[in-house]
Amino acid sequence: MPHSATTDELFFKKTGLDRQRIEAIVKDNLAGSDDGELFLEYRQSESIGLDDGRIKSASFDTAQGFGLRAVSGEATGYAHASELSEAALKRAGETVRAVRTGHSGSLAIGPSGTNAQLYTDLNPLTLVPFAAKVDLLEQIDAYARGLDPRVKQVMASIAGSWQAVRIVRADGTHSSDIRPLVRFNVSVMVADGERMETGSHGMGGRVTYEGLMQPEQWRPAVDEALRQALVNLDSIPAPAGDMTVVLGPGWPGVLLHEAIGHGLEGDFNRKQTSAFSGMIGQRVAAPGVTVVDDGTLIDRRGSISIDDEGTPSSRTVLIEDGILKGYLFDRMNARLMNTRPTGNGRRQSYASQPLPRMTNTFMLAGAHSPEEILSSVKKGIYAVNFGGGQVDITSGKFVFSATEAYLIENGRIGPAVKGATLIGNGPDVLTKVTMIGNDLALDDGVGTCGKDGQSVPVGVGQPTLKIDGLTVGGTAV
Repeated sequence: MPHSATTDELFFKKTGLDRQRIEAIVKDNLAGSDDGELFLEYRQSESIGLDDGRIKSASFDTAQGFGLRAVSGEATGYAHASELSEAALKRAGETVRAVRTGHSGSLAIGPSGTNAQLYTDLNPLTLVPFAAKVDLLEQIDAYARGLDPRVKQVMASIAGSWQAVRIVRADGTHSSDIRPLVRFNVSVMVADGERMETGSHGMGGRVTYEGLMQPEQWRPAVDEALRQALVNLDSIPAPAGDMTVVLGPGWPGVLLHEAIGHGLEGDFNRKQTSAFSGMIGQRVAAPGVTVVDDGTLIDRRGSISIDDEGTPSSRTVLIEDGILKGYLFDRMNARLMNTRPTGNGRRQSYASQPLPRMTNTFMLAGAHSPEEILSSVKKGIYAVNFGGGQVDITSGKFVFSATEAYLIENGRIGPAVKGATLIGNGPDVLTKVTMIGNDLALDDGVGTCGKDGQSVPVGVGQPTLKIDGLTVGGTAV
């Protein structure tokens, strides 16, 4: 079992817990249930933020605890505590046993096998001294200010975590994972007269800090943040109306994630509350549109060797050539829909129950070059970067704000526009895709997804896309 030595040390040797006694407690308290597990977690996390040349924030946190879950039918008993002790586990067991009433207790077969190691098991927090991290942020500040006299403020931050998990099932099987995660962000504010604009860029993944701390890595990120700020400095108000929209590659896949991906999660479809419910085998997108969720990509932010129920992560085809092929499942929703879990049962921490969640979700490449796509548009919007957005899972309606966008005029990229908002319906927008680029790109490793109050790291991506007839909300008078 990968990482078993490290998790043995954290959860048994250091705490004094006896492995066999813990297995017996889990077995006893899950007897009569359909499913369940003991989830053990140890996590270290830190963040350091620089603002206007000074360190404004620095934090370090260590947390550990367990979550004990028993599942019977649709009912779930869940108890958690930050105390790793036999007494705490027994108290938790008294809580979760309540859901066993009225069930025959045919315990579901546990996950089998595990994936290859997808990322380093090194702890990024301990490999680089604190002083070196502070020095990096100060270098970033100095570099950004030296690029252009219009730079008035620089904000930069680095954050990292190291998570160890151990999952114990009622049959005595164990699975473990070690998950590093780092992230770097920089934001640059520029001013020209009374007008001020901001640009930002970030990067990260399930790696250590060393790569991010090399000048050849962080300087392009600062350059990109400044470029965006200067583009916005010259932007004009965005037009409004129904028009052709071209989405750039990479991070614009966040629209795909929000407007479509959540609607393909198993819980919404089991409850028939998704716009995609009951549509397996039907056309839901234009020909050529293929969307996958892949948690097995090396070092990516959304990748997991196993999910938080112990199921190996996988590559799941959701939409193939426009046809809906499947949903994303945790164990409970898969069992209730008589199918197999896809390795998408994820939780924010030991204090949270697992939910079906995305990992790295993206659309596959097509046959058209980006230049060919842009040249085909007489008048429209080219949206390159996005900020926040909202989506209604039941209806599929979404609203997204573009942080970098341009007019397209007679097949050429025109002036930058500010205040462009994309408004549409997830299932509907898939049918309006008319050209798919050959330039698939994944985001730079900054995505975080929220659902039911839980946040987990994710990845997004797509090639350049042409969408006909999308509503654009603008600020032009």
